[in-house]
Amino acid sequence: MFGNRKKSTVGLDIGANTVKLVKLDHTKTGYFLSGLGMREFPAEAIVSDEIRDRDAVIFNIQALIDQVDPKIKDVHVSISGHGVITDKFTIDRKAGAEAEQAIIFETEQRAPFDIDDVTIDYHISQNDEQQNTMDVLMVAARNEFLDGFIELVEECDLRPTLVDIDAFAALNAYEYNYDIDPERTTAIVNVGHDVTNICYLLDGALHSTRDVSSGVREIFNSIQKEFRLNLELSTKAIKGELGESIDQDMLKATIVSASDELISGIEQAFTYFKAQSKAPQIDWIVLSGGGALVPYLAEHIQAKLAVPIEMLNPLRSIEYDPQMYEYLQPEKIAPMLAVPIGLALRKVKKKS
Repeated sequence: MFGNRKKSTVGLDIGANTVKLVKLDHTKTGYFLSGLGMREFPAEAIVSDEIRDRDAVIFNIQALIDQVDPKIKDVHVSISGHGVITDKFTIDRKAGAEAEQAIIFETEQRAPFDIDDVTIDYHISQNDEQQNTMDVLMVAARNEFLDGFIELVEECDLRPTLVDIDAFAALNAYEYNYDIDPERTTAIVNVGHDVTNICYLLDGALHSTRDVSSGVREIFNSIQKEFRLNLELSTKAIKGELGESIDQDMLKATIVSASDELISGIEQAFTYFKAQSKAPQIDWIVLSGGGALVPYLAEHIQAKLAVPIEMLNPLRSIEYDPQMYEYLQPEKIAPMLAVPIGLALRKVKKKS
């Protein structure tokens, strides 16, 4: 997982609706986008972490690899959803095996599944010498879920050399491309098809993450039903690609109405964070994922939550040739690339 750095790294983001791939060449000045592609899965091929059409998923991943670079074998991947939990807690300062045992014990009290059935990783985010405590950010993935995901990637004739979680990958992309304001409490909100990942930055550092079990699937289904569109046209409509060919007032009303569950989930997550962190408010939302491209959604979230929103551009500090990707127009779909770019960056932070 932490082997020698290669001249290029690949981030593969397997979402519920779309698989996205980013290949970054490592240069003397930073990174160059040498490969980019995405393919959409058939409707309901993956629903709420359940792969319902395995052959179609594997076919589309392999087709994407062939399209971008058939030589690709090693990929960085990420997971999220019901099989993964993250939490933050404070324990007495310890070191070595004693610290690990204390963290495992604390995780056992919090995890909704048997500790023997999960793979745990953790990061000690802060030490308080005066209080003799340390803050621990814990991630636990169900072995069945993690093993099944790795097996899927391997069935595509790929090697998953690094497994992250979506929230951290989006954070990687943000940290590399932006200067973090320590005076501003920021929520990086990555809106996917079935799951929304939230990563909180407090006092200029990562505080915690949270997954919301809602995304843009309900909006997609509502658009398809309201306008009686097929899968292809519904996909274009939710990305704002149909323009005036459909009634924009009706489209806006449909999106606003269908986003209630998503916004409620984000609001509840914000409330939990503020209670846990004692932060008085969220000052800034950075929006990424497919949800960032849904017309009218960002402005509706901003109005409902009364928090300013900025679109995450993970290509802001990465060089690329626009002519290589004219058919994709990276500058327009940039928020969708936060996770695969964050994976390809391998947690490398921008140097001043």
